[in-house]
Parts: sequence; structure tokens; C-alpha cells
Amino acid sequence: MRRREFLTFLGCATAAWPRVAHAQQPKVARLGWLTTAPAADVNPFLEALRAGLSAQGYIEGRNLTIAARYADGDIDRVPSLAEELTRLPVDLIATQGTATRLLQKVSTTVPVVYVFSADPVLGGIADSLARPARNMTGITLMSAEMNGKRLELLREILPQIRRVAILASPTHAGEELERSNSMEMAQRLGITIQYFPTPNAAELRGAYTSMAADSPQAIVVFPDPVTVANRQHIIDFANTLRIPVVSGWADFADSGALCTYGPRLTESYRRLAYYVDRVLKGEKPAELPIERPTIFEFVINLKTAKALGIEVQPTLIARADRVIE
Repeated sequence: MRRREFLTFLGCATAAWPRVAHAQQPKVARLGWLTTAPAADVNPFLEALRAGLSAQGYIEGRNLTIAARYADGDIDRVPSLAEELTRLPVDLIATQGTATRLLQKVSTTVPVVYVFSADPVLGGIADSLARPARNMTGITLMSAEMNGKRLELLREILPQIRRVAILASPTHAGEELERSNSMEMAQRLGITIQYFPTPNAAELRGAYTSMAADSPQAIVVFPDPVTVANRQHIIDFANTLRIPVVSGWADFADSGALCTYGPRLTESYRRLAYYVDRVLKGEKPAELPIERPTIFEFVINLKTAKALGIEVQPTLIARADRVIE
């Protein structure tokens, strides 16, 4: 090749290199993370989502960015934080709990995927589990049939139990399904249920007064925004009566409940990455069925059992997924 032709070829090739390099750069997915809770309360869930995204091939700093926004307990901030994420912009928003309902009104163009503790159909954010028919989809933690199982476990631990109090917020969509399942199992086991509707902290304090005057033998707590936020207060109160608390999420056992049985929350947030991936690849949330948990965990707090003078049988301990000692 003559010198002039070679230099011309070299110049053209050199000019093309930046374009080739640019074409090879992976498309960066832009994910918004929005929750009403403080960062410290929900970071384990965000880390679980990150792990799930990594398994799907999304790595922060390479082909993924996450813009996190926290309302720090002030739900009135959620709309403005959602608008802030929309302006960045983000390709979709991942959220949880109470913020999900608020995003339904704010985020009509940006897709939303969620982990929702209540029933999404009864909660008005989906037409059905099979076809959400909105720009939102995800995972519901509501597993009403688990409530009867918790009463069975309580009876195994305390065969003599006859009177149980239930604390639950009637504003939590699906609570009536959980209560119905509990009542059916209680009738089968010969257990009398005292139901205390606790839609707010004031009603919760009223329930304490009633239980102090006529103490149940145990308290079953349905996980919802009110009871989760006040779980330590509930457990501390139960300790003054020297009665156990049973609930559905491991956070309660970590806070001192005798035992919990329900969905493993970190697995649900890890699974949320599946929805993120599907939406980023062009699927519509309206056509992605809402899932229910498939991985559950049974946690026993032996430290609490010892403090209350309760003996947990070795066979039951052997069935636990985790034991706190």
C-alpha cells in the first residue's frame, strides 16, 4: 500500500474508533428507589434488591444507576420525591408499602414495581393479580392463610392456651381475610379471640388498657404499617403482662416476639429484580402478574421463651429456619 493511501486509511480508522467504542458501551438502566421509611430501616431490602439485580446482570457503575429517595416517615413528601425522580429522569421506580398507593396518583407515565404488604386488589392498586391493568406491578406479601398456621404453632408451644388477642389495623387492605382465617382456625382449636382494631397509635394505646384489665394468654399481631412501626412498644407491653407475642415477619422476632412465621422479606425484595428486568426489557407492568411469596421462614426467639418461662420442644426448634438465643 502506498504511503498516502495508508495514511488516509489510518486517519479514517482512527476517527471511527470513538464511535465504535461508544457503540460498545452498555445501556445504563436508571432505577429510582422511593420509600416512606428512613434509609436505615429499609436498607436491607434495598441491598436484597441490588443482589437480585446483580444476578440479572445489572451492576451499579457499569449498566445500572440507583437514585434513592426517602421520605423519613413523612408520607406527604412522597409526591414531590416521585416528581424529583421523574425529572432526573429514571426508567422506572421501585417502591414499597405506603408509598405504593401514593405513586399510583403521581407516577402515571414512569412504570412502578413494588413490594406491597397488603392485598393490591382490595387496596385499589390493581384490577387483579393476573392482570394488574395499571402501570404498576410487583409482589404482595399478603398471605392470609398463614394466620391460621401461626395459631397452630402457638398451640404447639403452649398446649394450654385458650384466650388470644389479635392486634391489627382494619385499614390494611386484606386484614379481613387474615382475621377470617384466624377465626376459623381458632374455632377449630377451641381458642377464644379478642379482636382489637388498631388503625393508629391512639387505638393501640386503648388496646393496651383493655388487655391490662383482662389479660389474654398471648397476642397475635398482623404485620401492617401501624403494628410494624410500634412493634417494640407492643412487645414491651406484652412483657409487662408476661405473655408472648406471635407475628408474621421476622422483624418481630428480632424485636423480642416469641416466634414468627411468614414470608422471608429479603427474598421478596430480591425477587423484585425480576420485575425490574422485565420492564427494562420492554414489558408492560399491566401485563405482568402480581406474585405472592413462595419462600417462608419460621423464627423462634429462645431468649424470649426463657424470659417468659416457656419451654419450646426440641422438635419444634428443629423445624425453625432461625433460632435467636
